Amino acid sequence: MNKISKFLQFGLFFLMVLALAACNSDESDSTTAKPDADAGKKVETSVAGDASAELDLPTKTFKLAHITATDHMWHLAAEKFNEELKARSGGKMQVEIYPASQLGTEADMVQQVEAGSIDFALITAAYLSARTPDLAAWFTPYAFDSLQDAYEMSQGELGKEMLKQIEGTGLKPLDYLFAGQRVMITKDKEVKKPSDLKGLKMRVTPSPPLTFFYQSTGAAPEALPLPEVYSALQTGVIDGMDMDLDATITNKYSEVAKYATVTNHMVWPSIILTNDKAFNDLSADAQKIITESLVVASKYAVDTRSAQEEDFKAKLADQGMTVTELGAEVYAEEIKLFDNEYSAKSDLMKRFIEAARN
Repeated sequence: MNKISKFLQFGLFFLMVLALAACNSDESDSTTAKPDADAGKKVETSVAGDASAELDLPTKTFKLAHITATDHMWHLAAEKFNEELKARSGGKMQVEIYPASQLGTEADMVQQVEAGSIDFALITAAYLSARTPDLAAWFTPYAFDSLQDAYEMSQGELGKEMLKQIEGTGLKPLDYLFAGQRVMITKDKEVKKPSDLKGLKMRVTPSPPLTFFYQSTGAAPEALPLPEVYSALQTGVIDGMDMDLDATITNKYSEVAKYATVTNHMVWPSIILTNDKAFNDLSADAQKIITESLVVASKYAVDTRSAQEEDFKAKLADQGMTVTELGAEVYAEEIKLFDNEYSAKSDLMKRFIEAARN
């Protein structure tokens, strides 16, 4: 009986060993199978996450130039454009930025875009209005209550029709980029009404609509490149200037001027220009990424700058400037003169001015 009992015990022990071995084998197979499956999923996710890997994109560093300082909104927007471009292209495309007129005046930069030596330039619509007259409608005095209103116009049918007027010249306009609205900066005389401008030499960007507006107030408009303005004001070559608060701060004009009259009488768009042929030679994928990146940069500029208005006025006051605010009612006569003059110049300008007023 003891022998049978021992035999049964041994048999049971043997069966238990076999069962444990089978379990260990199943667990081993299970744990070794999972890493392979997970690894496969990670590879698939990585490929799917890098959408730019499947796009037809060049590996290229574009050159972009503009006239403003590195802390001005246009430069910050150019940096935003570069950030978006790199992200959307997976690092294949990026922008090298040349700020503060490093590559010359606006006229120089336009020539360089035409020649293909730079890829993008932020050129003021004021400067371009001398070449493309319909752009003058953007400088209709007191046409927009806010930058947001101007931005909405720029993205609508009339804004896009304005851009098309530049085409056919070797240049391709891609989008608008806004800075702050225009104000009047004066060295020694505070401006509270149009007659206060009479006889003052006021610097303006070389542009027919700006010249017309200031002449209608009795001022003597002077065309000067931006890099020359500080010294001209300091030495008395000019008595004041048409400027935005952004550039007033970044160019330290409070050091040589006492008064800032915040009229916000005109919006101030630049237009992002590129070479028409060079852009059309890019793949459809590259063109799409560039235009989408610019849309983001343009909206970023408007949203950011709109939130800075009160801070900028306070900053100039802290720097010792007398800050005065004037509304549209003060310039009612000048507004009427401008609308009559420029509405008669072309159908597009007439439609633009009417749409902005309504």
